[in-house]
Amino acid sequence: MPESTTFKLTIAYDGTGLVGWQRQPEGTSVQGLLEDALTRLTATAGVTVTGAGRTDAGVHARGQVASTTLATRLAPADLQRGANAMLPPAVRVVAVEAVDATFHARFGAREKRYAYHAILGPVISPFDARYAWHIPFPLDVAAMRAALPALQGRHDFAAFQSTGSDIQDTVRTISEARLDEEPAEAGATRLVLTLAGDGFLRHMVRAIAGSLVEVGRGRWPADRMAAILASADRSQAGPTAPPHGLFLVSVRYC
Repeated sequence: MPESTTFKLTIAYDGTGLVGWQRQPEGTSVQGLLEDALTRLTATAGVTVTGAGRTDAGVHARGQVASTTLATRLAPADLQRGANAMLPPAVRVVAVEAVDATFHARFGAREKRYAYHAILGPVISPFDARYAWHIPFPLDVAAMRAALPALQGRHDFAAFQSTGSDIQDTVRTISEARLDEEPAEAGATRLVLTLAGDGFLRHMVRAIAGSLVEVGRGRWPADRMAAILASADRSQAGPTAPPHGLFLVSVRYC
């Protein structure tokens, strides 16, 4: 039997129609697809793939990272090629590396970067509709940007965590909070909210996006963001933005 090797996998996926990263009793998950593909490829029962973080149903990834330990003689390039041959087109293994046995995709992660996409304009292109929140009314982008500095640094983000989570420690550090504008199809404008930090709570990025839209609509002043944080009360923040605009962009380990 070949010796076991730990592999680092970088994965991209279209979350449309998937139940999210984590394997569920019902529905198709990214983790389940990967574990099933690697089990067949290596003829090894009980393959476990650990992700850097859980993405929810409908959320996408450009650079999710996972780790797995396999008893195989397959080289990383062959493992990548074989896995992709068994996966649906919506899930791609974009890189495979053999790493030290101590590597752990979740516990070793130092920073995760997310991007939330929204399209502003009366019409959204059908090629954007799958991957961005359509907002047909105008927003004050300057006011939204003015709200972002309150999020940076180390804070208790309990106000932006969905109810029902079992996480006890809700303190996180946000190292970057940025809002960019760029042209989109059909004469619209794309807004991209980028958040990078050492960790994120359940629906945290989407709750921040929903809160920023409230600021952009003029319903809240920009300085309300600090008050929301201080409240630690989810009812004080804005609505949770739809999942299909959210991408896990990358995970950093050093």
